[in-house]
This record gives sequence, C-alpha cells and structure tokens, in this order.
Amino acid sequence: MPVDLAYVQPSNSAILSSTGRSRRPRAEQIIDTINALLTLPFAIKIGTQDYHPANHISFACNHAGKKEFEKITIFPPAELVLWPAHCVQDTFGVAFVDGLEHESLEVVRKGCDVGIECYSAFEDPWGLTNTGLKEKLRNKEISNVFVVGIAGDYCVKSTTLDARKYGFRTFVVRDAVKSVSDEGTEWTDMTKAGVEIIDTAEELLTSKIFSL
Repeated sequence: MPVDLAYVQPSNSAILSSTGRSRRPRAEQIIDTINALLTLPFAIKIGTQDYHPANHISFACNHAGKKEFEKITIFPPAELVLWPAHCVQDTFGVAFVDGLEHESLEVVRKGCDVGIECYSAFEDPWGLTNTGLKEKLRNKEISNVFVVGIAGDYCVKSTTLDARKYGFRTFVVRDAVKSVSDEGTEWTDMTKAGVEIIDTAEELLTSKIFSL
C-alpha cells in the first residue's frame, strides 16, 4: 500500500462566518465528503488548525482604519489580506466543526505567531516558522499527499505548493475543497506546480490504490 496523507482544516470559525458576516467558504458543505475520505486507510491523517493570537497581524480589527478583506503590505515584503478575527487561540472558533469525524486526525497548528501569516500546513511564506509537518511526513516515509478542506485559494493551495516543493506527489480532491473566491485561479496555479487534481472523492473511494 502506498503511504498517504489526508489534510483537512474545517474549523468552527469557518462555519460561523459563512452566514454572511465574512467571505469564508461554507465548509459544512464538504464535511460528509471529507468524512468519507477519512475512512480510507491513509498511513497518517493530519488535521490543521489555524491557532491565532487575538492580536494577530491578519485580523482587520488590529489595523486602525482598515476594513475586512482590504490588502496591506507587511514586512517581510508581501501583500496581506485582512480577515475577520477567526480561530483565536483557546476559543470555540479553533475547534473542528461538529460532524467532522476528527478523532483519527493528528493535529498540526499554524498561524500561532502574532506577526506572521501562515496559510500553508508546512511553513509561512518566508520560512521563518514551520509546523514540523515536513519532518513528520518524512519520518513516516510518506510519499503521496492528498489535500482537502478550506480555503482552496489560500490554505489548500499553499499547502499543496509546499508539498510539491518538498518532493511529495500531491493530489487535491476538488469536491472536498471550498474556496473564498469563485474565480478558480487556484486550480490553474496548483496544476502548473505539478499538483494532480482528482475531480470527485468517489474516484478515490472506488480506486484500487489502497490495495496495491
């Protein structure tokens, strides 16, 4: 059997803010699909949690005069989207959503540093902090990474690009992903980086890959 990874990141903040108070995707729409995928015998299953301090740099409320979804330039030089406060440490918002069968997941936390944004499950864009995920996968001799969850155009995309950068064969399951934007450019970006797109979870669920 090949060694594999499942990655998910639906949190209560994503659910609560999907009611019109922000542009976070409706993660509850993909919970059943993710649960079905989690029944597959992956060698390791990872669930990521944004785990932000209340004064995190990505929160619009921490920038006087700025509105949610505005963009600013930060140091190291980068454009930063300002989000509604979400996934604040030691609050209800960081917990996995009701209905997600997360008991089998090993948790990786990210975005814990007040001054550093981190979409990827591996590390921030500047390599200043890392989650230890790369080492965890290599220690377990993981070769294939399957990615699902939210948000497709931010955390999922960044995670797949880093997985490819570190030499993992990387797949993303399209119908187990929700994005913030409807533009769909993330799929082009991932494909260009060598990420393999699986259109439906059913393709994976009925595949013979785990019997090899």
